[in-house]
Amino acid sequence: MRIMERTFREQLFFLVLSLSVLKGDSRYIENNEISKDELFSFLNSELKREIPEELMYRRPLRCLDMVAVEGQFTFTAERPQLSCAAFFMAEPNEVISVDYDRVDIDCRGGDFITVFDGWVMKGEKFPSSQDHPLPLHERYVDYCDSGSLRRSVRSSQNVAMIFFRIHNAGSGFTLTVRKHINPFPCNVISQSPEGSYTMVIPQQHRNCSFSIIYPVEIDISEFSLGHFNNFPKRSTPGCGESGDYVQLLGGNGIDTSKLLPITDLCISFIGPTHMKIGCDNTVVRMVSSGKFVSRVSFSYRLLDSQELQTIKLNNVEDFCFNN
Repeated sequence: MRIMERTFREQLFFLVLSLSVLKGDSRYIENNEISKDELFSFLNSELKREIPEELMYRRPLRCLDMVAVEGQFTFTAERPQLSCAAFFMAEPNEVISVDYDRVDIDCRGGDFITVFDGWVMKGEKFPSSQDHPLPLHERYVDYCDSGSLRRSVRSSQNVAMIFFRIHNAGSGFTLTVRKHINPFPCNVISQSPEGSYTMVIPQQHRNCSFSIIYPVEIDISEFSLGHFNNFPKRSTPGCGESGDYVQLLGGNGIDTSKLLPITDLCISFIGPTHMKIGCDNTVVRMVSSGKFVSRVSFSYRLLDSQELQTIKLNNVEDFCFNN
């Protein structure tokens, strides 16, 4: 368990520090200054903190931050901060709201605060434009453009982020982050390197992805696409023609449209299917035509170092580490 926790912290560390360009209209994020020890310190102290219901949790927001709890967060610039970002994460069945309580920035002087519906890293976005219900430009909500008209922004999935630039010392903002139950979660980034999940699309024409930012073993225990319920288990390369199918994807980025398809499943079955994927990001993605109720159930666990060595010559492993 200690090894898994360390790996999780390291994954988040490199995930956050891989941030290079965050685009919102013509505004962008450059390089952030934060040490590995500093990032580990707030992951250790804040990521697993539980909040008493009768007391709102409060703490300062860092220029580069990861927030996995509800509460009120205040950022005050001690010096010009030109490239800051905060990543928010909730449970798979939750969405996130960001409410502005106080804003004291100079929009005309080039300051900005932008909420993004999802995550952006190294120019890649989760969910991808193919899987998100909104067009890309609507996923960016700039406080300086919307002002008091949009003092609250809600995400479409369990992750969201803000990026901001503040030139003047003493300027800043306070925001409240809350989590809300999502009855039909679609796109998810897993907080944990192990767990189980059932993805359901209730007759909706949409694509849903479950992203696991670790090399894992996937066990698919149930897979149902309505129109093929009476057929035996099968994996085929031409599932896209059916309109309803599940993909297993692997790669080193977060944009599912840029990941390598490992296998497609378009024939329903009940029974375990095991697959080890040695990628930094492993994704179960369901594509639905909206004509049927589709579901897939799976569990996953982190691959240990010995297992990764064993599959080192595997084609998927080669792709993941050499791409």
